[in-house]
Amino acid sequence: MAFVVTENCIKCKHGDCVPVCPADAFHEGPNFLVINPIECIDCGLCEPECPVNAIFQEDEVPEDQHVFIEINEELSEVWPVITDKCEPPADASEWDGVENKLALLER
Repeated sequence: MAFVVTENCIKCKHGDCVPVCPADAFHEGPNFLVINPIECIDCGLCEPECPVNAIFQEDEVPEDQHVFIEINEELSEVWPVITDKCEPPADASEWDGVENKLALLER
């Protein structure tokens, strides 16, 4: 079972989770990160590193966030792999906890 990046990462994208991943399963988009469910080895190292609590084990993804299971799978097929911590957007702290950000996801 893979880990899934959910809505709170949109426009936050801190990247603290990326360098701890031994499977290089993270992929980077313009304002969001995703985890490739095939590459993820379910080690759980990324989850506690996320400062905005946007990463969940697939079977623990909140009901209202289930669409992100498919989004992670879909976008990990087209976005490039990222292995180093990325710099969060300058306004990342302003977006932490904001609800209904799916429409802001840049593909």
